[in-house]
Amino acid sequence: MELAECCQLEAEALYRSGNYNCAEAVMEAIRKHYSPETPESIVATVSGFGGGSGAGCICGAVAGGTVVLGLVLHDKKAALHLTKELHTWFKEKYGVTCCRTIRQTHKGACPVLTGEVAGKIAELLRRK
Repeated sequence: MELAECCQLEAEALYRSGNYNCAEAVMEAIRKHYSPETPESIVATVSGFGGGSGAGCICGAVAGGTVVLGLVLHDKKAALHLTKELHTWFKEKYGVTCCRTIRQTHKGACPVLTGEVAGKIAELLRRK
């Protein structure tokens, strides 16, 4: 199984477990494969992004993905470039990055969407 697919399936499973929100699931799946030396406790740093940061704004999976890009890359310019690619891809796929809107227009999509974001990040990192 390709690493991107592995990350996608793991993030979706973590979210579905109920033990991780969308941001945490993306962070953990990518951390595990791309920065295993980073303690798992780092995942808690993105907890507040779940559910659109509690306000319904930015998708937590995208926000958590943005954080993990910086964690893995250690390169501000590269992280910014890949973050822009992630946001562009996500907007093309879902129309918006707003959690509240996605939950209204794509009901029940959060587990799959979470996995897709982790898979996309793995693809972006593979190219880097």
